[in-house]
Amino acid sequence: MQQRPSRVTADMLVGQQRALQAIAQAQAVPGHYAHVFAIVPAGCEPEAMFSAVAEQQQWPAHDLHDWVYVVNPVDETQPICLHLPAGSARAVVERLWALLDTEPDNRAPLLDSLQAQFNWPPLNRYLQSISDKKFEDLPGNELANIVVTQDSKVAWHYCPRVTEADLFGEIRLQTIAGTVSSELHLIQPGALLKANGGTLVIDAEQLLRQGDYWQRLKYVLKRGEFSWQLPEQGAFYAPQPVPVHLKVILAGSRALLAQLRDLDADFANLFPYLADFTDHYPAQLSPVANYFQYLSYLQQRVEHRPLTDDGMHRLLTLSSSFTEHQEELSLDTLRLIQLLQEADAIAASEHESRINTDHLLQAVSNDQQREHYLAEMSRQAMLENQVKIETKGEVVGQINGLTVVTMGGSEFGEPSRITATVHYGDGDIIDIERKSELSGNIHTKGVMILMAYLANLFAGKDPMPLSATLVFEQSYHEVDGDSASLAELCCLVSALSDTPVRQALAVTGAIDQFGNVQAIGGVNEKIEGFYRLCKQRGFGKDQGVIIPRSNQVNLHLSDELVESVAAGEFSVHVVEHVSEAFDLLMQCPCGNATDSTKDTLFGRINKRIRQAQHQEIIRRWWQFW
Repeated sequence: MQQRPSRVTADMLVGQQRALQAIAQAQAVPGHYAHVFAIVPAGCEPEAMFSAVAEQQQWPAHDLHDWVYVVNPVDETQPICLHLPAGSARAVVERLWALLDTEPDNRAPLLDSLQAQFNWPPLNRYLQSISDKKFEDLPGNELANIVVTQDSKVAWHYCPRVTEADLFGEIRLQTIAGTVSSELHLIQPGALLKANGGTLVIDAEQLLRQGDYWQRLKYVLKRGEFSWQLPEQGAFYAPQPVPVHLKVILAGSRALLAQLRDLDADFANLFPYLADFTDHYPAQLSPVANYFQYLSYLQQRVEHRPLTDDGMHRLLTLSSSFTEHQEELSLDTLRLIQLLQEADAIAASEHESRINTDHLLQAVSNDQQREHYLAEMSRQAMLENQVKIETKGEVVGQINGLTVVTMGGSEFGEPSRITATVHYGDGDIIDIERKSELSGNIHTKGVMILMAYLANLFAGKDPMPLSATLVFEQSYHEVDGDSASLAELCCLVSALSDTPVRQALAVTGAIDQFGNVQAIGGVNEKIEGFYRLCKQRGFGKDQGVIIPRSNQVNLHLSDELVESVAAGEFSVHVVEHVSEAFDLLMQCPCGNATDSTKDTLFGRINKRIRQAQHQEIIRRWWQFW
C-alpha cells in the first residue's frame, strides 16, 4: 500500500506541468498576439484553479493603472479617460476637488504640489485644461468617476458569465423631466477593464454563445483599445476609448478549441498558446507521493474528516477507477469532492472521527443505487426472458456480445444477443443493422473489417459461394462502435463451421484484418453487466467474459466480482488473437485455412465451401445441358 508522507503541502495543480509551462511562457511574451486557450476538463473548478495558477506564477501586471473618467471642460458628452498610477485615483480626485475649490489666482502651489506628487503626463495635461476654471464653469454636475482602481500588484479577473455588462461594461441611461441622458457615474466597467494591465480569464463557451461578443473581443485585442458601445437610444454620450494592455485566457473544452481552429481564421493568430489541463495524474511517470498534495487540497476544500490508512488506500483505488486505468489517478476535482463529502456524511452519521474503507464503499454503493435503476429494469427484462439472452448451454450461430448502453442520462453495460445465419450466395455478409439504417459508421467499418479477414482466409483464390446475415437481436436503436466485431466474427465462424458457441461466455473486442484483437472502451461496465445477470440467474459452469489483452490495464472491477473470480464462480479471459477466442468459445482448434477436415474449425468451413463450389459446378453443368 502507498504510504502517506508525514507532511504534505496542499496543491491542486499537481500533474499540470504542461499547462502551467504554457501559461508561464505566454505571460512572458508581450503583445496583442500572445493569448492563451486553456483546455479545462469538466471536473475542474476553473476560478479556483486559475487563482492557484496566478498565485503560484505571480502573474505580472503588464501595465497596471487606475482608470478615471473626468469631465471634459469642452464637451460634457465626451468624458476624458485618465490612467493614473495604481492605487492613486482616490487621492487624485480629492486633490482635484481641492484645486477647483481654490481661487484660480491661488492655485499655483496646489498645481505644483499635484505635479510633484504624481508627475503623470496625462494628469498634467488635464490640469492645464482646468487650471483657470471653477467647478461651476465645467459642464454637467460631476467631476469624476473612478472606473477601476487597482490596490494590488497582481491583477487578474475571472469572467464566468459573459454578458455585455459583465465583460465590456455599459453606459446606463437616466430620464430626467422627460429627457434621456447619461452622466459620469453611469459609466460601469466590465471584466475587461477591471483586468486591464493584468490577466483576464473568460469562459469560452459563454463567450461564443454570443457571436457579437467574440467579434468585439477580437477587435479590442487587435487594436489594443476599448471603445464603449454607444446607447441605442437617448442622447449621444461617447466616453474617450481606453487603451487596453492585458493577457486573455479563454477556458473551454477540447471540442470548442477544434471548432475555433477550424472556423475562425483569427483564432490561431490571437491565441497561439495552448494550456492543456488534464483530468488524470500519470502515476507510472510521476511519483505517487506528489498526488498526496492534491488530496491535501481536497481535504482543505471539503474540510472532511481525516482518512484511516485503509481509507486512504481505498480512495487511491477509487481515484484510479475513475480514470479506467490502473496506472493513473483522477484529477476530477468535483467527482472526488462529491465522493469525499458523502463519505464524510456517512462517517458523521456513525459518529466516527475518521473516514474508512466502508464509508467510501457505502458512498459508491449509494451512487450506484441512485443511477442504476434503468440497468436493473433492463436486466429484469432478461431475467423474465422478455429479452432473450442465454447464459448456459451451446448454440450454433449465436453469441453474447457485450455493449454499453446510454439511456436517459445513465450508462451501463449489458449483454446483447448476436446471431448469424449462412446460406448459398456470393460471399457477401449482410449486416441487417446497416440495411435497416440502425448501424453507425464505426460499426459498419467493423463489419467490413471482419469480412476482409474471412475473405483473406477463405476466398484468396476462388470466390466464396456462401453468404451470411448478421444481426443484433431485439435491438431497436442505433448500434455503433467496433467493440462487437470480435463477437460478430466468432458468431459467423460458428455459423460457417456449424460449431456451437458456449453461451456461458460473453465477448467484447475489436479486430483488424489479420485477426488481432484490439482494445475497446467501457470494459468494466461491460464485464459488470454480464456478471450481474449471471449472478441473478444463479452461476452455472465456466461463466465469464472474453476481453482484449490490451484492456487489462483498464480493469477496475468491484470487490464482489473479484471475489467471485477468486472463488471460481466467474472468469475473465484475455485474448490477443481471434484464434484464442475461437478456442475458448467453440472448444475446437482453428487449424489451417487450407484444411478440409472436421477436426478443426477452418477445416469444417473449407469443407463446406468446397461442397458449395461443387454444387455450383453441377448446377451450371445441368444448366448448360
